[in-house]
Amino acid sequence: MTQPDLVLSVENLAKTFVKPFTGKKVDAVRGVSFDVHRGDVFGFLGPNGAGKTTTIKMLTGLIFPTGGKATILGEAVPSSEAMGKVGFLPENPYVYPYLTPREFVSMCGRLNGMGGRHLAKEVVRVIERVGIGYAMDRRVGALSKGMLQRTGFAAALVHSPELLILDEPMSGLDPVGRKEVRDLIVEEAKAGRTVFFSSHILSDVEMLCDHVTILRKGEVVAGGAMKDLLKSESRQSEIALADVPDDVACELEALALGAQRVGTTLVLEVQGEDHIRRILECALAKNLRIESVIPKRETLEAIFVRNAL
Repeated sequence: MTQPDLVLSVENLAKTFVKPFTGKKVDAVRGVSFDVHRGDVFGFLGPNGAGKTTTIKMLTGLIFPTGGKATILGEAVPSSEAMGKVGFLPENPYVYPYLTPREFVSMCGRLNGMGGRHLAKEVVRVIERVGIGYAMDRRVGALSKGMLQRTGFAAALVHSPELLILDEPMSGLDPVGRKEVRDLIVEEAKAGRTVFFSSHILSDVEMLCDHVTILRKGEVVAGGAMKDLLKSESRQSEIALADVPDDVACELEALALGAQRVGTTLVLEVQGEDHIRRILECALAKNLRIESVIPKRETLEAIFVRNAL
């Protein structure tokens, strides 16, 4: 029995490629599992070659898995029933160069069962929403990479899908374009749409996402709610103490993640509120001068580097 708010469910998904001529097997995705719930903005992260795009291709039916299963709104993947509820933006969208954005988005709408005046109205609406209304009747071959990306985004939105799957949606966009796409994702989420996207721009992911999953070498190495991943217990602080005797320094360093001498100052990297308190209590008991206590908030980038390298 499926959960009513479960939009995307992935269970032990796997993909093995066989190299031509040599017959060597390459495990691109190995037992990936995660769930995406209604209204979530879900970040799918990992270094190059981690298996993100391969997973997305399996979810959208472009390639078949060699193991595991996935469902979209209760429909098995791959299937036309599942994909009818999805708006998909690939990492490098191909748009026929002899068409205009209006013609291309119209074609995508017709492929999703739309037609008539409703389709024409929606095409104009989504093209204007992605910021290229002024170019909707130019040939795509004359557009920049960023404008192509926006055209692909409009095609993903035109049939009002319940789930958006976006592979590197900020690719090729300047800072203004990135902000506009971020705003679009936020608007879609506020409207009740579920958004699943991969990105290398971790600051955008941290700003937008409710949940994330991090892949490395085809496997899930970290994931969960963003608020839990960035919880205060895992945050670090930098404590600087002046003129610390060597015997006291050894005692303090045992409580720290790392330490270094900067002139006559001992700088300690400390994780967790308990260790911070113990070091400060020790410093006060020894009459040491506390030069600074600088909190270092845990970031998604730090989590990514720890788990993905």
